[in-house]
Amino acid sequence: MEVIVSQLLGKTNVGGSHCNPAAAAMLLLLCLGLLPIVATCPTCCLCASDIISCSGRNLSMLPFDLPSYATRLDLSHNALRALHVDWISQPFDRLSTLVLSKNSISQIEVAAFTVTPHVLHLDLSSNQLTVLNSSIFTGLKELKELLLIGNQIAHIKPGAFGDLNSLQRLYLSANRLTTFPLELYEESSGPPNLTFLDLSYNRLSKVPIQSLLSLTHRGGIYLQQNPLVCDCALVALLEYWVWKQHSPMLDFRGEYPCGDGAKLEGNCTRQEVSDIPLMAQTYQAEPGEWLRVACPGLTIPVQEGQVVFWVTPRMVLNSSTSDQSAHLSVLPNGTLEIQGTLIEDSGTYECVVTRGRYYDPRESLEVRVIIGNLSASSTTGVAHRSTSEHFNTAFTTLASCVISIILVLLYLYLTPCRCQEGRGGGTSGCGARALILCSDPREVESGQRRSNGKRVAFLEPHVEDSDMSGPKTPAMNLEPHSTEGILKNGSRTVGQTLTDPAQMA
Repeated sequence: MEVIVSQLLGKTNVGGSHCNPAAAAMLLLLCLGLLPIVATCPTCCLCASDIISCSGRNLSMLPFDLPSYATRLDLSHNALRALHVDWISQPFDRLSTLVLSKNSISQIEVAAFTVTPHVLHLDLSSNQLTVLNSSIFTGLKELKELLLIGNQIAHIKPGAFGDLNSLQRLYLSANRLTTFPLELYEESSGPPNLTFLDLSYNRLSKVPIQSLLSLTHRGGIYLQQNPLVCDCALVALLEYWVWKQHSPMLDFRGEYPCGDGAKLEGNCTRQEVSDIPLMAQTYQAEPGEWLRVACPGLTIPVQEGQVVFWVTPRMVLNSSTSDQSAHLSVLPNGTLEIQGTLIEDSGTYECVVTRGRYYDPRESLEVRVIIGNLSASSTTGVAHRSTSEHFNTAFTTLASCVISIILVLLYLYLTPCRCQEGRGGGTSGCGARALILCSDPREVESGQRRSNGKRVAFLEPHVEDSDMSGPKTPAMNLEPHSTEGILKNGSRTVGQTLTDPAQMA
């Protein structure tokens, strides 16, 4: 403060000093708190516009005077061990990216991130987190990307991600997870917008196949480099992902187990299915009937240990736990049975079973089920237009036609056309922009019609000469051009040109 005061007041004389009135007034306002204090960049950090980097400074706690105007704050490669509620001295309302990787963070208190409410990207990779407690990320309602790569996370408690309503991408690679965190996809506790989950390089030996089949449409789930047990159900899932062109499987296909030559548990041999390319099938029934749908390409009987999954429009079923008395059930031989069909049962069904080979995406493992009239079915795979769309289209077309007819009638009957008699009793002049349908100008002048060809000309208005015996000014100057012009339907020779009517008189 002494430095600032001396700079504002400006000591000029050796034996005395005099004050600048403007500087004194500014100093008074600053002391009274009426002027904002511009934060300076700490000596251990680098500041460039709205980016602050305090990386690699071996910090165990943050500087007290850290500027709060930053949109990106890099605190990586330091010695931070815990994030308490007051780990930052003031709120960072503009911060969108927070990097805390390469520290020693093992504890995060609840509400520690309430001081950074608008963070979109949070990087906590390469720390020492072992457990994700409930509500650990409270306050990060706008967070879209969370990186937890390279920690020691072995357990995720329910509700750990409950406040992350905007989270889209979650990286949990290279941790110690032994169970699939299915709670991430529960409506009550999981992020509703999650479309990317990386669980690679963990310790998963089993995964919930039936749940993963229903989650495939929600985006990418990466499972490569896990010690997964190759049983028939896992092989069926991996084959299904290849057929669906699931990017996590295609991008890291060589890093998944159960490849060629891998030892499989159970009888997962290709003798169970046919090698004939599969084609789309359609089943149709009336409401109330019982319908049985065979699994495409699967031969009967199903061998012991083989599990058949059916992905229906509403749920996923399997042959091992299916309730035979339910409305939808999978018989032991893999056939899907629908008891008392309903209109809502119409849709696309997929049979997932170990087939012993990866199917081409052009082949069809799907079955289309139609309940009721084929033409009236609402689930034929094509989205039908609603009644309002049909009405809007018809109304727009009708209105366009009516407007066009009105414009034509206005043009034909309300366009002023004042004609006068010329030589030979014929008409020679017309009003503004009148439409003239006549033969060649030379034929008009001579009063002779040598061809049935017609021409269209839009004439600009001209003043009618009161002296009809005087020389007539031509309505427009016709440059020589091909008579292949507008509305030609006569027998005039191609390439014949018109000359100036004045020369023909």
